[in-house]
Amino acid sequence: MHEIVSLQFGQRSNYLATHFWNIQESYFTYSENEPPAVDHDVHFRGGIGADGSETFTPRTVIYDLKGGFGSLRKYNALYELFEKVPPANDLWQGKTSTQQQPTIEPTDYQKNLDQGLPTSQLTADDVRYWSDFNHVFYHPRSIVQLNEYDLNSQLMPFESWNAGQDLFNDLDKEFGLLDRDMRPFAEECDQLAGIQIFTGVDDAWGGFASSYVDLLRDEYGKTSIWLWGLEDGSPVNRQAETRRNANVARSLQATAAQVSAYIRLSSPPTSIPGYIHLDRSSEWSKSALLCTAVESMTLPTRLRDGSGRRTTLAELEGILNNTRSRTLFDLKAGVVTGKTPHLDGNKAPLAPSLVTTIFDLDYSPRRSQITLGRTPHLFSRAEIWRCMPRSQMPILAGGSDQDAVVEIYHINVPFPQLDTFPDTLFGGSSDLELGIGAALVASSETSTRLKDMSRLISRSIDVDTREALLNDLADLVAAYEEGWQNSSDSGSDQ
Repeated sequence: MHEIVSLQFGQRSNYLATHFWNIQESYFTYSENEPPAVDHDVHFRGGIGADGSETFTPRTVIYDLKGGFGSLRKYNALYELFEKVPPANDLWQGKTSTQQQPTIEPTDYQKNLDQGLPTSQLTADDVRYWSDFNHVFYHPRSIVQLNEYDLNSQLMPFESWNAGQDLFNDLDKEFGLLDRDMRPFAEECDQLAGIQIFTGVDDAWGGFASSYVDLLRDEYGKTSIWLWGLEDGSPVNRQAETRRNANVARSLQATAAQVSAYIRLSSPPTSIPGYIHLDRSSEWSKSALLCTAVESMTLPTRLRDGSGRRTTLAELEGILNNTRSRTLFDLKAGVVTGKTPHLDGNKAPLAPSLVTTIFDLDYSPRRSQITLGRTPHLFSRAEIWRCMPRSQMPILAGGSDQDAVVEIYHINVPFPQLDTFPDTLFGGSSDLELGIGAALVASSETSTRLKDMSRLISRSIDVDTREALLNDLADLVAAYEEGWQNSSDSGSDQ
């Protein structure tokens, strides 16, 4: 079946993943005359609920801090309404007292959803936690709360890369996290095709995820592991910026060679085109913009045979990492708004009334005002064109390199219209259909960004780890320069 198991680490990642699961749920069809284009078995698993009924829940493990799940319960209506409380110890004759934190009440949207009542379009003011716009049921094994840290704690913030690594090591020593949380989902798969990880990499979650990836690679040596590394793009003071840079560098050092694909994501992107109406103060809105590209880019991996250009994570890696030395890729996207024509068999697309766009959304983080300079050299690119005729497909800047490996996928699966998705994000109404282009790119731009990062952290990392860290970053840089000779460039960036 080519199943994919997901792992989610932290608030920002869970916002992104919740949009992802809501979109997957929207692809479900309940008419025998309308076969689905998406193979739901790739990301969902069958099971049996508490009342014996069949269930279908995501193949995912969700990690978050204490207080991070909002009103979401570990045991939902498919299994049990409340977690069983162990009986009191009959040997204890003294007085007992119970201390319980105030329960977080569900939003009106969630209450209506639970009761089967109509729901209305959400806004940023309606969302306090990622669970407030969640539209799916999860298996109880998917919910893993880490009680050692509180969400948004000022006394003990979950910010240091070492803190995340230490927490993982402590929990793994006590519980064996891989065996307890991940392995049950993997063993249910007929043919595990990949593991996708949503995680923050500029805070303590970077250290937690890096330790997790290390065990995953030991256990699943040949399995595709894709890591979507989220970095906070909001402006902060110099001290916080220094900490973020150091955390990102250590995450890259620890995981870039271990995963099959590492995609850095800035939330929000550094530069946003004018047709996007983004609420920068809303994690719900920012993660929706990210998910537009992430979900579209991975859509071919869950298509049914005959529904388009179906592929696998491993096949995409073969295109992007054609030298087996590159695992860092940039995510770019462009959105066309308007009435997008559908492709009908071998018929030509209807004449569109669209505005041609380019890949004007670049999700790759930039940590300084240093310009990238010369036009980057393109090594490889995989493009996804979704509900967009070929006549409207732009050419990516830097795509003229003759030795570049380029693969293009045309997919006629519309981006869904959901009341859990910001309806004005792309400046239109809720009935707007989108034409989306997304691309994963391997180019020399990565080396420039890594050199920039090395300059920024060289004075902020302690002496004991600085040399090894900078050497490892230099090795990553080399992978995006080797074999590239351009007579117009007399020297490398310094």
